[in-house]
Amino acid sequence: MEVNQARAFLAVAEELHFGRAAARLRMAQPPLSRLIRQLERTMGATLFERSTRHVALTSAGQALLEDAQTLVSVSESAKQSVRSAMVGETGKVRLGFAGASINRQVGQLARNIRAARPGISLELYSSQFSHLGLQRVVDESLDLVIGRWDFLPAGIDSAVIGLEQLLVALPESHPLAGREQLSMAELAEDPWIVLPAGAGAALQNRLNSLAMAAGFVPRVVQTAPDSWTLVVLVGAGLGCSLTLDSVRDNIASDGVSFVPLARGGKPLEVRMIWRGADASSALRAVVELAERMFPDPRSESQLS
Repeated sequence: MEVNQARAFLAVAEELHFGRAAARLRMAQPPLSRLIRQLERTMGATLFERSTRHVALTSAGQALLEDAQTLVSVSESAKQSVRSAMVGETGKVRLGFAGASINRQVGQLARNIRAARPGISLELYSSQFSHLGLQRVVDESLDLVIGRWDFLPAGIDSAVIGLEQLLVALPESHPLAGREQLSMAELAEDPWIVLPAGAGAALQNRLNSLAMAAGFVPRVVQTAPDSWTLVVLVGAGLGCSLTLDSVRDNIASDGVSFVPLARGGKPLEVRMIWRGADASSALRAVVELAERMFPDPRSESQLS
């Protein structure tokens, strides 16, 4: 039984009149009669008792009612699912982010997606450092990543959703701890603790460029797997680290002093990236909502 046959059968079964059923279906009566006869041949049974004044369901017709209703319902549900997916009401979006420094923004976005687009499943993947997150967007294992990049390859679209100030994390026992600010040159002899780096990783690139401008190459003694561990290592006195005000604000930092750089350059941009050619309406819906929640802060800073 085809969907159009099921609709025709149900219309006649409910109206018990071919003329009224045809009008309801917005078709002429002869094509409707042909549809019902074709369905009866397919089923191998008479579905309606007909006379010039009377139409009634046979026992075979009664038995077919539930299946016909199910078929039409499934068809309508499928159409609605497609329409919802087309306008971004349903779907799945895989979002990667680095960790603690971006947790608050990710949490806000997830709550708002749940409220505004309950049909979208937002899957979260933490510990996606910028170079790894970029690779996973390129290879399509993630749809959206929040992080920091100095450059992005062709085909990757992005939006700036935050600005972060550079700080140096020092052990509280360090002679420069507690200062209002310091210069990179004062840290030329210090050991450094860094996060995993890769092509385009903005924080590591900024450390190297600032150190080079100050006349030294950072002596890296340890690579921490995440910002939590990095802060613990600094607090233990194993070295200093270039970090961000978002790390200071979101991670417990016993034994650590955060000091601004006197000439740290412009703030780091927090970006949301995705594949420009991705046709997913769900992804577009998430991007649009995120851009409304986190308007480009560069415009605000220029106005202030």
